[in-house]
Amino acid sequence: MNPRALRVFGPVLLVLAALASVFAGLAYGGGAAPQILLDAGPVVRWGLPVVKMLVNLAAAGMIGSLVLALFALKPGQRAFEIALDLASAAAAVFTVAAGATGFLTFVQVTDPQIGLDAGFGAQLGSFLVERELGQAWLVTTIAGAVITVLAFAVRGWLGTALTALVAIAAIVPMVTQGHAGDLANHNIAVSALFLHVLGASVWVGGLLLVVLVRPVLRGRIVDVLTRYSTLALASFVVVALSGLARAVIGIGTWAGLASPYGVLVVIKSVLLVLMGIAGALYRRRLIARVADEKRGRPFWRLVTLELVLMGAASGVAAALARTAPPTGLTAVAPTTPAQRLTGSPLPPELTLDRWFTQWNPDLLWLVAVGFGAVFYIVGLRRLSARGDRWPVHRTVFWLAGLALLLWVTCGPMAAYGDYLFSIHMLGHMLLTMAVPLCLVSGAPVTLALRAIRKRTDGTRGGREWILWAVHSPYSRVVTHPVVAAVVYVASLWIFYFTDLFRWSVYDHLGHEWMIIHFLITGYLFMLSLVGIDPVPKRMPYPGRLITLIAAAAIHAFFGVALMMQTGLMLPEWFGAMARPWGPTPMEDQYIGGGIAWSIGEIPNLIVAITLAIQWSRSDERAQRSRDRHADRTGDTELAEYNAKLAALAERDERVRG
Repeated sequence: MNPRALRVFGPVLLVLAALASVFAGLAYGGGAAPQILLDAGPVVRWGLPVVKMLVNLAAAGMIGSLVLALFALKPGQRAFEIALDLASAAAAVFTVAAGATGFLTFVQVTDPQIGLDAGFGAQLGSFLVERELGQAWLVTTIAGAVITVLAFAVRGWLGTALTALVAIAAIVPMVTQGHAGDLANHNIAVSALFLHVLGASVWVGGLLLVVLVRPVLRGRIVDVLTRYSTLALASFVVVALSGLARAVIGIGTWAGLASPYGVLVVIKSVLLVLMGIAGALYRRRLIARVADEKRGRPFWRLVTLELVLMGAASGVAAALARTAPPTGLTAVAPTTPAQRLTGSPLPPELTLDRWFTQWNPDLLWLVAVGFGAVFYIVGLRRLSARGDRWPVHRTVFWLAGLALLLWVTCGPMAAYGDYLFSIHMLGHMLLTMAVPLCLVSGAPVTLALRAIRKRTDGTRGGREWILWAVHSPYSRVVTHPVVAAVVYVASLWIFYFTDLFRWSVYDHLGHEWMIIHFLITGYLFMLSLVGIDPVPKRMPYPGRLITLIAAAAIHAFFGVALMMQTGLMLPEWFGAMARPWGPTPMEDQYIGGGIAWSIGEIPNLIVAITLAIQWSRSDERAQRSRDRHADRTGDTELAEYNAKLAALAERDERVRG
């Protein structure tokens, strides 16, 4: 297809392919079949998957265009304006589609008597305000309206970045309602769905933006396509991994592939592989020809095919969400108190071997750790390719920190943290102290600034965004040693003695927030004390040591306060598990306080030793610098000082004489 025609018909092909595949998928998988109880009618059965598909495509339009604008375009240029206009238009569609989804979901769940009377309005209002499913779609609709206005109003770097963050956050409520209800493997399914939607949004929306801005890019189209290809590759990995996890949960066994759900999963997987092949093999070979109108036509034909495949995959995904899976995602009736609370069976007694064999994977952190390791290694290879050296111990620290983070978020701490307060506290101490200490010692920012290529065209890549973050006013505040220490210490008390702790236990979103918050606060605190990465302000060594001692003392007092508790924290949770093994809930809480008081201080001791070593080396470097200066100048300063003393002595002799 001609590039100019593709700009007009590309979005149309995307939507038509999605509509065709969603109808075919619903017909084959039975997702639109009449329900035995509370059947809402054909309009709802067929219409609900369609509007959900439109929500997903619109989310792709707003997220993908914003992300690509931030990493490939420049404010003030026409291409950047088109990206924000696309984001605003997509957000408007997202708002309407989310509102329609909420309404059709209400009709499906409650089977009301639709009318214009006050009773129907009250029933709808009650659903949107009081029921979790209705609240999710209400929040999503409001978020879409906010993004519509923001994307239309902002035109600078910071405003666009904040709008992109809001757009990513807007998909959280709707992904938590996938296959609504308390489901088996719910936490893994939610993380997988979030990553799947996010990766697909960047991939699909970015390609759509490339099609729309192509006429105004002129000689810069090759650079933009190259940068988009990098984002598309990362998105492909995320989509593939999250899709695989979601499929394994839903299908359960190989026999499940023969079910309609399994067949749709296979079809979607084939479409994904075809898109991956198109991106990984052909686009890289054809990008260099794009600047030439005639030689670039094979590339745009490939883009046309990719848009059709993307639309088909989106439609199949919408049909899958309405198709009953053979196993895994099916709600399981709880049989024990622990299962009623957590949604999962009580794990076996924690023995020595299960510290290494009992796992509860969190896909979000599996992906984060994987990308962290890959990006670091790629940076090392770039330095090595140009002959630069990088200390081996920094690499060891970084990889050890990632391994420890994986063990905390996906290992025994994740498997037993919901049942044993002591294990939860041990994971918390590692997360906020040991993991950040290792990661900070890896100096990732310094490596990134040395490895990532500098841009000269006014756009911002990874290096430019890192430099902006380091020197931003916000960074000056949060990396200030005193602020970092106060937040680090205060977070413990505020978290455990408010309802934030309850939220993190009952809600998977709260659990993820807890991990992110304490990982960041611990990282900033360790960075302010022993980090070598650049920060706006760094305290002298005596001040850092005093700050560490004060924070350690308050931290120890927190552990003692837990040990002195006479009542059980969250008794309706930790006291209601009915564990047949392990310590009693009160004994377990006492052990948790002891962990916070004793084991939690080990990283502080390591930091103190590291500070002492850095302080000593700093003095040695300063002395060597003074010695080299003296060697270069012939000790001129000392000679001048001695001459001044001699002159004073001679003057005194004359006065006495």
